[in-house]
Amino acid sequence: MSLLLPTQLVFNIGFYAVVPFLALVMSEDLGLGAAAVGLVLGARTFSQQGMFLLGGVIADRWGPRRSILTGCAIRAAGYFGLAASDSFWPFLLSAVLTGVGGAFFSPAIEGLVGTLDRARTSATTTDSGGQGTPPRNVFAWLVLFGEVGAVAGPLIGLGLLSFGFPVVAVSAGGLFLIVGMALWLLLPHHAGSTGNGADPEPDNSGIRGAFACLEDRRFILFAALFGVNLLAYNQLYFALPLELGRGGAGTLAILFAVASALTIALQLPMSALATRLGPAAALRAGFTCIAAGFAAIVLLGSAGLHLVPGLPVLTGPVALVTLLSLGHMLVGPAGLQQVHRFAGHRPLGAYYGLLASCGGIAVLIGNGLTGVLRDTLGSTSSWVLLILLALVSATLLPRFLPATSVHPGRPARPVLPSVLPSVTDQKVQS
Repeated sequence: MSLLLPTQLVFNIGFYAVVPFLALVMSEDLGLGAAAVGLVLGARTFSQQGMFLLGGVIADRWGPRRSILTGCAIRAAGYFGLAASDSFWPFLLSAVLTGVGGAFFSPAIEGLVGTLDRARTSATTTDSGGQGTPPRNVFAWLVLFGEVGAVAGPLIGLGLLSFGFPVVAVSAGGLFLIVGMALWLLLPHHAGSTGNGADPEPDNSGIRGAFACLEDRRFILFAALFGVNLLAYNQLYFALPLELGRGGAGTLAILFAVASALTIALQLPMSALATRLGPAAALRAGFTCIAAGFAAIVLLGSAGLHLVPGLPVLTGPVALVTLLSLGHMLVGPAGLQQVHRFAGHRPLGAYYGLLASCGGIAVLIGNGLTGVLRDTLGSTSSWVLLILLALVSATLLPRFLPATSVHPGRPARPVLPSVLPSVTDQKVQS
């Protein structure tokens, strides 16, 4: 764990030092139009989110160490390509490579953290006879370190941008190479195994075994509903800038800083609260909080106030960012912690990959729908759709938790029947 958290921090520094400036570089340095810029950014996102399931399967078959190292090399190659590109097609290919690199290492890292969380939870239950207090959610630490990197990355990138974008891209590529070499030396070959015989080595059980997560209908429904969380948080980068308009760049930067500060200060306390509430209550409260954030922007507006005169300007956006961040802090770790309970003793990479892919699909479809509504019926209709989606997840998601994810003292929910054997009932030889 002491190695994975700094790795997540450095990965996010390298990512956020480059990606926020891609649109600026393409439009001003390369002279590309808006359609070309949108295509490159969309392809980069799809190449990462869309390949997370495949990346998770590869991590299960290769082992997380090899997958992480491969991802570092591919992303570094993508950044070096961005630095050398002077036209559309090389830039597009390089941007896609950065996404593919993330698809290799992100599910592997989350799978390793899930393995650690599974081992800690099992040890706590065994030592206390099943009555002990659950350990602090290690995913909260992963989110916290990642958020620090997300804050530091743009500042570092902005400082280097005065020397030219190639310097930014080469620096980030070099950072990934350095991290890759450090992990090659320090990350054990057996990473991903707890050493107690319960966790598997790289999965060599064939295609059907590798994609066993696709046979678990309960997990698919869980992942689809959980994807609304990523769609909701993505509105900080999509709907909120549109709401503020062209003159709101400075305000938007302040709101991003507020979101990051809230996450850094409150992620661990909110995770502890989620642990006390139990997963069902935490997910329900988190998505309700997200829905309330969207309702605030509808009621209070983006700059002035719709219904409550006398409140400070920007109360609506500040309320949106605050409630959305709080909800995200409850939902994220509580949901991620359920994945290894769905997987049982099967490899975790494919499960986390499918969860991330569902989030990416939710963003692509959801942003498309809200964009159409915004263009045809006005911004209020798009916010109303997001409110409804968050409330649907708040209502239905707790119904699809794995049978082992119950609050102490509460009975387990029955598992949905399946025409194929449940993945939680199949064990892989270690």
